[in-house]
Amino acid sequence: MKVIAFNRTLQGTGASRRLRNAGQTPGIIYGGAEAPVLISLDGNAMWHALKKEAFHGSILDLEIDGKTQQVLLRDFQMHAYKQLVLHADFQRVDASSKVHKKVALHFINADVSPAVKLHGATVSHVMQELEISCMPADLPEFINVDLANIDVGHSIHVADLSLPKGVTAITHGSNQTVATAAVPAGHVAAEAAATTEAAAEEKPKAKK
Repeated sequence: MKVIAFNRTLQGTGASRRLRNAGQTPGIIYGGAEAPVLISLDGNAMWHALKKEAFHGSILDLEIDGKTQQVLLRDFQMHAYKQLVLHADFQRVDASSKVHKKVALHFINADVSPAVKLHGATVSHVMQELEISCMPADLPEFINVDLANIDVGHSIHVADLSLPKGVTAITHGSNQTVATAAVPAGHVAAEAAATTEAAAEEKPKAKK
């Protein structure tokens, strides 16, 4: 994805406020051997770009004064209630060095799993994103979590995920839970009541 930015020289609260009032978003590019660079971006374009998952999990081509460099979106701040991006941070990417990045998890095939199909269970997504390490060229936009085989009472952990080639999960020594399957309490109670009622109906009546 391509991002157009402009150099800015003024900094501080007042300068940033004036930029936002003019429809611009202040930002910064840092990392690598070069010094940090203050930039501004089109505020409306940033607002819409941030709605796209790929903008958060892809290597971006950021252009300033006709020169393009590869970056990652590292952080951003939004206004509490206005359609306004307050600030954006980008980190330069070195094609020969690994990057650490959190990527979104996509949960698939829950509807055909034994937990849902046979038991009416609810699958809870414990994690929404996963921190990974990989070369920039191998960075995935998202990672699929296949729920096809999950059953009631079972969980899927990070170690169970099928990661793309060249991608390593950063778990800090913990095999974190990604998803769990459980039957809702009300559903369990209803099933138990139905079983009890059925058993009572089948019990032979005592002879007089």
